[in-house]
Amino acid sequence: MTDNTHNKDITNQVSGIILAGGKNLRMGTNKAFLEIGGIRLIDRILHIYRQLFNEIIIVTNDPGAYTEFGDAAIVTDIYKGKGPLGGIFTGLFHSGNPCIFVSACDLPYLNTGFILHLSGLAKQQDVVVPETPDGLQPLCAVYSRNCLPVIKKRLEIDKLKITGFYKDARVLSVTENQIRPFDARGLLFRNLNTPSDLKNAGNNKNNQSLDKKQ
Repeated sequence: MTDNTHNKDITNQVSGIILAGGKNLRMGTNKAFLEIGGIRLIDRILHIYRQLFNEIIIVTNDPGAYTEFGDAAIVTDIYKGKGPLGGIFTGLFHSGNPCIFVSACDLPYLNTGFILHLSGLAKQQDVVVPETPDGLQPLCAVYSRNCLPVIKKRLEIDKLKITGFYKDARVLSVTENQIRPFDARGLLFRNLNTPSDLKNAGNNKNNQSLDKKQ
């Protein structure tokens, strides 16, 4: 079996989800359409997803902004105003695959190798989540549809911390040693919250994950 065939066997069981419903208060604009090196963040993520997934879903509270992306399903939150946990639930609900890979829309350093690594660990797990010295990274993680009932219960009582439902799920945390081969410079989970973050990312000329070919 070739590597490409093996990779497809993995990702054919996983849908790629982009959470694009944040309020973007600190940035002051829709982060998905911010540009680094002339490439929008949403295009960077979609470029990666198109190499991996047979189903792509964008979860957003502004579906009209995303109509140009004809190869992605555009959906709105089933439970309104419930933050990223509501977005994960919505992505799982609409997914046609057993699992989803979830990314926030403002992660410019994603790479295919790491997503494949996480997806390949999803068998027999409900959650596969990276864990760094800063803690768990639930917005760059894999979730099984088995999570739907427990997330629903949390949403209905307004317990919205993503990791709050982990105690009721089979969770595999991916350690820093496992992450490092895919993230030598420690930037993989660095998101963009402020104009200063955007400027710093734009100045990061040598990061391969900012290359359209990634």
